Amino acid sequence: MRATPNLLAKGFLGRSVDELKRLSDIVFKLEGIKGPSGPYQLFNFHAADSVNDCKVMSDVNIGGVSTAHLDWVPPPAPSQTSSHPKGHARFHGTISTQLPKDRPDIKRTGFAAFRTHDRGATIFGRSLWNIDPYTYLALRVKTDGRAYFVNVQTEGVVPTDLHQHRLFTKKPGEWETVLIRWNDFVRTNHGFVVEPQTEIMREKVKSVGIGLTDRIPGPFEMCIERVWATNDLSETDAVGDPAAPGEKGDLKTKQGQKVGWGQK
Repeated sequence: MRATPNLLAKGFLGRSVDELKRLSDIVFKLEGIKGPSGPYQLFNFHAADSVNDCKVMSDVNIGGVSTAHLDWVPPPAPSQTSSHPKGHARFHGTISTQLPKDRPDIKRTGFAAFRTHDRGATIFGRSLWNIDPYTYLALRVKTDGRAYFVNVQTEGVVPTDLHQHRLFTKKPGEWETVLIRWNDFVRTNHGFVVEPQTEIMREKVKSVGIGLTDRIPGPFEMCIERVWATNDLSETDAVGDPAAPGEKGDLKTKQGQKVGWGQK
């Protein structure tokens, strides 16, 4: 039997090699017995082509006029001093709540988001992130202080389910590392909390992204360097809890009740 050209493509072979290395490390380091020996990188924006691994979305897809862009920002030249010496991505645009005139069925606009593309196949099967050995999702970000959400999608029973959590930052305009407990993510579908709640399928994470749904008209901008799974609290500037316990955001149940973060 001959392999198809797609299976012989560099992307397929490269993903297979990476997966083999990851599985080999687990065996050789006895991580299945001792637990993980270090953080597990999910993705980063250190290289210029890294933004191509993400999909950018906004309400333009349903007739809205919000804009969203994901641009790569190169690292500073060696001669320049910088508090952030690595390449990163800049997620920016403008939020508008203007409704499309020719779509009376659309009652709500004003969102923008990006997420990683679904991971491709490998010789071992579909490439998915297994974050089961880790307690936290970590993000290195610089935000404008708006109410961003972190979105996680898995190979669950309902394909449109998202697990979401507010991205609470404490230093707008500055780089910081935020940790969010995997168990604190809330299962949602089309913007509403789903009952009964179920935990993330930790062995089958297929994409991670960030969205802005505060519906406040005007420009937005946030920068992100990398995302990884970890058990090390010393890596963070702030664990992802709100400054005020019980702070509520735009995420609601189908009964209209807002989610109170930090009151689980």
